Amino acid sequence: MFEDTRYSVSPKDVRGYSNERLREEFLIDNLFVADKLQMVYTHVDRMIIGGFLAVDGEAEIADGAAVGTPGFFDAREMGIVNLGGTGTVTVDETVYTVEHRDIVYVGRDTKSVRLASESAAAPAAFYMNSVPAGYAVPSALIRKADSKPITMGDEAHANKRTLRMYIHPEVSPSCLLLMGITEPAPGSIWNTEPPHVHERRMEAYVYFNMAPEDRVMHFMGEPKQVRNIVVADRQAILSPAWSIHMGAGTGPYCFVWGMTGENKAYNDVTPVAVKDLL
Repeated sequence: MFEDTRYSVSPKDVRGYSNERLREEFLIDNLFVADKLQMVYTHVDRMIIGGFLAVDGEAEIADGAAVGTPGFFDAREMGIVNLGGTGTVTVDETVYTVEHRDIVYVGRDTKSVRLASESAAAPAAFYMNSVPAGYAVPSALIRKADSKPITMGDEAHANKRTLRMYIHPEVSPSCLLLMGITEPAPGSIWNTEPPHVHERRMEAYVYFNMAPEDRVMHFMGEPKQVRNIVVADRQAILSPAWSIHMGAGTGPYCFVWGMTGENKAYNDVTPVAVKDLL
């Protein structure tokens, strides 16, 4: 099932990584291949990151052999975001019509999930985060209109942005997964700035709605050992608990954030002042 496996790394080791090694460890650049389910297993809180570009085919997630259980969702939950055209997500016998930027939450004990597009001319692009779950929460479709928006930053610092909570205790519950979408305002380029770390949770990003020629400069690493990775459209980034995570784009972009760890307290973070970064 898994195209790749990523292992946890020490921040002390990352200090000596080359650019190529940084990309090998933290960038996932091949999630969306036509009609092929792409899944990456990470040892960073055992999050699985997946992608499926549904052009002419359908993908099913059901068998759990790769995760050591009879069914994939016997001990896992998942969030599925549509980054493309209209698609369908079938959770057991329930069919959800999923538009661009809608999210489907899939609860533990689900037997099967099937992914498909309504039109090959405008294919759905499904991005997935799956994490271990200790108890079952009912599956649900969370539309963009149902999400909770929070405006952050300001134009003077070019970091004004709208963060939308989807899988979150204030919107739609889960066991340990948090998921949402952030979009910088027109003219703003920065996200998650000023940065922070959250020692009790890891995070993953996927950047999307970018022009082919644009890139996001994603900054990561210890606050005193900042590194950067250049990210293109529909590429994902792993962010360990010890790492800052912020970025600046050369053009408009959005990103999906997913988190898991010890809690779902969104504000359980340690801020880092920009002036303290090195």
